[in-house]
Amino acid sequence: MELSKIKTLPRRIFSGEWSEGHVQGIAVDRDGKYIYFSFTTVLVKTDMSGHLIGTVTGLTGHLGCITYNSADGRVYGSIEYKHDAIGLDIEKQTGRKLAAEDAFYVGIFDVEKISRVGMDAEKDGIMTAAYLPDAAEDYGFINPDGTKHRYACSGIDGVGFGPVFGSPDGSPYKLFVAYGIYNDTKRTDNDNQVLLQLDPEKVVSAALPLSQDAPHHSAVRAEERYFVYTGNTDWGVQNIEYDPFLNAWLVAVYPGSKKEFKNYPMYLLDCSVPARSRQLPGLDETGLMPEFLKIGRYDKKHGIYGCDFPLGSTGMASLGNGCYYFSIQGTTKDCMHTSTVEMYRYSETSPDIFVVSDQDL
Repeated sequence: MELSKIKTLPRRIFSGEWSEGHVQGIAVDRDGKYIYFSFTTVLVKTDMSGHLIGTVTGLTGHLGCITYNSADGRVYGSIEYKHDAIGLDIEKQTGRKLAAEDAFYVGIFDVEKISRVGMDAEKDGIMTAAYLPDAAEDYGFINPDGTKHRYACSGIDGVGFGPVFGSPDGSPYKLFVAYGIYNDTKRTDNDNQVLLQLDPEKVVSAALPLSQDAPHHSAVRAEERYFVYTGNTDWGVQNIEYDPFLNAWLVAVYPGSKKEFKNYPMYLLDCSVPARSRQLPGLDETGLMPEFLKIGRYDKKHGIYGCDFPLGSTGMASLGNGCYYFSIQGTTKDCMHTSTVEMYRYSETSPDIFVVSDQDL
């Protein structure tokens, strides 16, 4: 994401109040004209002062993390349709019955078309989607011991564009999609976060308009998958964001509850070195594991670097020059949901890595 043409960016942006669900992610466009918010079943577009431009409604699935693709000017997001507690809550909220199958997609939003409140994801030609069979198969898998879901996959959430681990400078960006992971303290196969690497061109080629009552299977397979040993988390990776300043992936999670782990809320993955094939902790298989960026705090027992910075799980965006936007979710007394986006900067001296910015970017 290049924002070098922008003279200033505000230190704080307010999303407005929304009833559809808590904020799931944010995305900032390359020219700094607009910011986008995901509120579970609605995509919100505002200018950089928080003035509402338009919304995309009509979603019956869970819209999670979102990211802006500077290469084509569109917003990408994870969308999942499933019959667990999350899906059934959305069904109750929207009053629209879910399709019979569980399905997982990368949604692509043509955000230039968003010009008014209440635009429909299906009827107004704004959204297409590419089906993710890897996630569907892992979600529906029955393990040899009878437990459900391979790697305890609960679906998908984090999405972001960035380079392959260890690739040369200037290499094409890939689209990364992170699994949700069920929090089950009795399992050990859920101690790794799972990232899928996708070819963006193949994602776009596979993407079709989505009839949510009859989900299509126009699919794109992962080129590669990676495992990040963190210990179990609560619902897996919520947001991911590549940061060119640190040359690292920021990985934000809801901390888990296995007491033997430090349970950091954020991890940083070093993009300067290739992922290595290793025996996966808690699993009887090998897989590619990226290296942690060696900053922040260190769990010597498990060889895990992370930090206690509490934000990122409800949205983050790298702005360049060591500056970042992080979303802070809120709820009004009338049970409306909000996001206040605050600017932070990288700090070499803080063990939490990020501190509130004292000036506009």
